[in-house]
Amino acid sequence: MPIPPFHWWRTVFFLIPAISVYTIVLGAVSIASSLFDRRGHTAHACARLWSWLILKTTGVRVAVEGLDRVRLGTTYIFVSNHQSIYDIPVLFASLPFQLRIIAKASLARFPVLGWHLRRGGHLFVDRRHPDRAGILKRWRALVSDGLSLIIFAEGTRSWDGRVAPFKAGSFLLAMEAGLPIVPVAVIGTRAVMPKGRLRTEPADVTVIVHDPIQPPALEAPTSHDARALAARAHAIVAAAVDRRQFATT
Repeated sequence: MPIPPFHWWRTVFFLIPAISVYTIVLGAVSIASSLFDRRGHTAHACARLWSWLILKTTGVRVAVEGLDRVRLGTTYIFVSNHQSIYDIPVLFASLPFQLRIIAKASLARFPVLGWHLRRGGHLFVDRRHPDRAGILKRWRALVSDGLSLIIFAEGTRSWDGRVAPFKAGSFLLAMEAGLPIVPVAVIGTRAVMPKGRLRTEPADVTVIVHDPIQPPALEAPTSHDARALAARAHAIVAAAVDRRQFATT
């Protein structure tokens, strides 16, 4: 049986313990902060520090392009491709916005992480029985709270790095809420830790922020309208990923 490579040992015996400590310590601070900071800004600061520590410890170097295309203080829905679990710390460390994610309802049961997400104002969705009215109400409240959302519109991580079609459900809610959509391309996180591999490696990652898309002002947007908007955002992200990641393959 072959001996596992160096980065496997580094991941199992150094990175996983280190990240566990970061999660427990900063998660506890985040949860405690929710007692006096109901808007979750302190919790978000903990999440950004957690992300920075993970990237620094792993050896992930991130270059961000296009931040001048968005305005600080504006509420956006950032729509990104999904190559790796490292996409989350990369985006939290790279985007200077008060960010919230839409998480699976099952994550709410995880000790520390689930408590942090719930107390920090993140959204939980039961994929089998989604409460569209409740989600839409929360999305509209984002504007008054000065928060933005991150959505991985493919629905799951990519096996090969290619950008799968975007699911239309989130785009329909975005249209109903009237919130601008910002396509974001994350390139290189698959080299850090692809789906299905218990091993991380240092790598260079690029985040490209594209121009916001203002959804059409429709009184009653349909699933057809949402699919058209999803296809538009997908084309922008997929083109950036294909151009940067697969140009020489």
